[in-house]
Amino acid sequence: MVGFSVAVNALLAETTIPSGQTLQLVQGDITTEHVNAIVNAANEHLQHGGGVAWAIIRRGGDVIQRESDEWVRIHGPVSHAEPAWTSSGALPAKYVIHAVGPVWNEGDEDVKLAAAVTGSLNVAERLGLLSLAMPALSTGIFGFPKQRAAGVLFSVIQNHFSENPASTLKQVRIVLYDQATVNAFLRIWHDYFQS
Repeated sequence: MVGFSVAVNALLAETTIPSGQTLQLVQGDITTEHVNAIVNAANEHLQHGGGVAWAIIRRGGDVIQRESDEWVRIHGPVSHAEPAWTSSGALPAKYVIHAVGPVWNEGDEDVKLAAAVTGSLNVAERLGLLSLAMPALSTGIFGFPKQRAAGVLFSVIQNHFSENPASTLKQVRIVLYDQATVNAFLRIWHDYFQS
């Protein structure tokens, strides 16, 4: 994330899903999102040493790591279905939701990714939030194929809101950093929402 030159995140696609929420695809830096919470692609021990997690700590400050350490001390390792949450330090968002996505080839990856996305939405709703930004969970160093992840994210988000029409969430932004991920997600977006 260091050296990313886009000053403002770019809206690539937007749809209103049948339950009334807005789903957006955005290219840019998730740490600059002005939403109620951002989702961090975390590991089960909330050690934020690389990728999106490192960028969040770098911009938000060490308070996020300290609160993460305290969460693990109290609750134990974070599961796919039950993300942790902390304050956001110096980030524009109020909270960081720490979701643990699956590592590719560990088994049941689609189910685990769906659980991480659903868990993130559930945490946001328990916190009474209106807006949420999430990255392309598990598609970086965890190796989840980008197009497959896009299909899981889109399906889970739409199904979650159809089953929870009274959700507090009104906007979900999927924030993508690199062009390869953008291309993969846009390809599936067009198949999923415009076919």
